[in-house]
Amino acid sequence: MNRSAVVTGAASPRGIGRATALLLAEQGWNIGILDIDAPGGEALAAEITEKHNVKTYAVAADVSDESQVRTAIDELEAALPPLAALANIAGVSSPVPYLELTSAEWHRVIDTNLNGVHYVTRRVAGSMVRHGYGRIVSISSTSAQRGGGTYSKTPYSVAKAGVIGLTRALARELGPHGITVNAVAPGPIDTDIMGGPLTPDRRASLVSDLLVNRVGETHDVASAIAFLLSDQAAYITGQTLNVDGGLYMH
Repeated sequence: MNRSAVVTGAASPRGIGRATALLLAEQGWNIGILDIDAPGGEALAAEITEKHNVKTYAVAADVSDESQVRTAIDELEAALPPLAALANIAGVSSPVPYLELTSAEWHRVIDTNLNGVHYVTRRVAGSMVRHGYGRIVSISSTSAQRGGGTYSKTPYSVAKAGVIGLTRALARELGPHGITVNAVAPGPIDTDIMGGPLTPDRRASLVSDLLVNRVGETHDVASAIAFLLSDQAAYITGQTLNVDGGLYMH
């Protein structure tokens, strides 16, 4: 496979992005890492190259800054084989109650979790259209469907609902160009975006709402993303796949 997958938000040591980048590399994808954490991204790129012997390149960018995104994707295109897949995983959480919410906090969350997906997708999709092939997966959340309920509150839920709408609209527009666009909506996953490592009491509280009797792990979500980016998912587009242990139907 001489194609590349771009993964945003991959540098977090306990994050879904890292697990996804490692799994895609294991499957033979060349990997482009885009993360605001430059040292973390470079360290992961070196680890992937050593473990999986694929081309890997890391660039530092804030996905909420469109000019930084354009420059970063230009750099990835120059360094790697054609960009054929995109996993939009970069995101921030916000536990601030709505009536205590500042405008700055609202924009911080929306700009990263929704506008960031838009900026990266629009730039990468242009490259995919030129090649007549592409797979795009963006991270939403069951918070988009339930109005929160795990850790983050209103702006996070709004942004993640926007990701689902963006996914459906892009599936319509980009399908004729050979590009599929889907979303994955995780439930409670043991990552730092949940507000840090889970205490035993908090873990037990989360599990009480789940049908599978455990909190999700990063590999659970990474596996779903990797499937939707694969040729096995060529006839799936415009969908939101819940990876939530049954939370949404509880």
